[in-house]
Amino acid sequence: MNLTNLKTIVACVVLTILHLGVQAKNNSKVGTTKIKVDAPFVMPAIIQPLFPEVEFNIVDFGAEQQHLRKNKEAIAAAIHKCHAAGGGKVIVPAGEWLTGSIHMKSNVNLHLMKGATLLFSDDPNEYLPAVKSTWEGMECYNYSPLIYAYECKNVAITGQGTIRAKLDTWKVWFKRPPAHMNALKELYNMAAKNVPVEERQMAVGENHFRPQFIQFNRCEQVLIEGIKIRNSPFWTIHLYMSKHAVVRGVDVHAHGHNNDGVDPEMTQNLLIEDCIFDQGDDAIAIKAGRNQDAWRLDTPCRNIVIRNCTIKEGHQLAAIGSEISGGVENIYIHDCKFPKKDRSALKHLVFIKTNERRGGFVRNIWVERIEAYKTQRGILGIETNVMYQWRDLVPTYEKRYTKISNINIKDIHLTETKSSAVKLLGASEEPIKNVRVENCSVDKIGGTPKQIKNAEGVKLINTNF
Repeated sequence: MNLTNLKTIVACVVLTILHLGVQAKNNSKVGTTKIKVDAPFVMPAIIQPLFPEVEFNIVDFGAEQQHLRKNKEAIAAAIHKCHAAGGGKVIVPAGEWLTGSIHMKSNVNLHLMKGATLLFSDDPNEYLPAVKSTWEGMECYNYSPLIYAYECKNVAITGQGTIRAKLDTWKVWFKRPPAHMNALKELYNMAAKNVPVEERQMAVGENHFRPQFIQFNRCEQVLIEGIKIRNSPFWTIHLYMSKHAVVRGVDVHAHGHNNDGVDPEMTQNLLIEDCIFDQGDDAIAIKAGRNQDAWRLDTPCRNIVIRNCTIKEGHQLAAIGSEISGGVENIYIHDCKFPKKDRSALKHLVFIKTNERRGGFVRNIWVERIEAYKTQRGILGIETNVMYQWRDLVPTYEKRYTKISNINIKDIHLTETKSSAVKLLGASEEPIKNVRVENCSVDKIGGTPKQIKNAEGVKLINTNF
């Protein structure tokens, strides 16, 4: 072999090694896949993150079961190292790991192994300092959500494990004593007057604004898959102003005050599928911010598909509102079921609620093939004068009526409802428009079969009520 041939072979070997090294390096980065979702409107493909098989076990960073301080610090260190390395999985192994708040970073998948439980303290001090968050549609600084991600990209919580909240303190905070109600009024007035969010510091004194369990705030490419969630101080999964999210195969049980299952708020391009909800409030509550805050942010909640979910308990399969000021459009809910026949807690299947302060719009809503038995208030409710305690608690700064149109309900059968099968109560200033209910029936109706007021273009096709 001459020297020239030898140099050629060596060069080829070096190039091969370099190529493999670059390939390995590329394979260690977070990738994405696109999920195409069928819908009766133009639904963008949802971008889902794919994480490399690079693992950061919290035990290697000093975690010890039932040692809150070490666990909180170990999880934070593992998340930081994973993020700095370009992405991967932070592993929570089998066992019960007591912790405080967890703050996520981009390109990190918090992965709970089978038999793993993250047990979250109920000490409010573990969720300070306050972070930029929300309370019922109004932006503020509040106690950190138990798991919090702010402006992250490619972020996930996955696995076969459980996240659980201790509730002792939060149960006390479920009540709404005068100090809490005064804080609500203060925040409402600050939001109405466009006081800077940084000045809306609510995690003080006896305000008792409970934190969400999981909040992805202004994030992109979010995945929550496979985990069990038990208990929650407030809303369970809050997707706030986020884009491209998948909630898949999640099992939620939370029966405290305001314990919705998933709250998409001003979020776009979302798939919720194959989940189990056992809630003290709505299974899914679709929102778009409240009043002046939402008008300022001007971000609709749109392009959401909910399919193949099971609801064990809950007020509604889906509520839309009443925080609706940014607008909601393009929602498709299909092939979900309520297997329990005695539905003492279930109110509507779908409930759209708003009031004269909200403005915004609701349009292009599609619901079909829902398996259910009994409800208290029928298949569909739309009410435009829902204020709860807020009616007399605070003033109306500006009236804006919600435009509601193109609501489509199909292929639903109930054995019984205690109230009306369909209840449409529009505002005279802005009537409901174009509601189509097709191939729906209720065997036994306890109230007026249908209530329709200030609604135009209502079509009841092949119904028995």
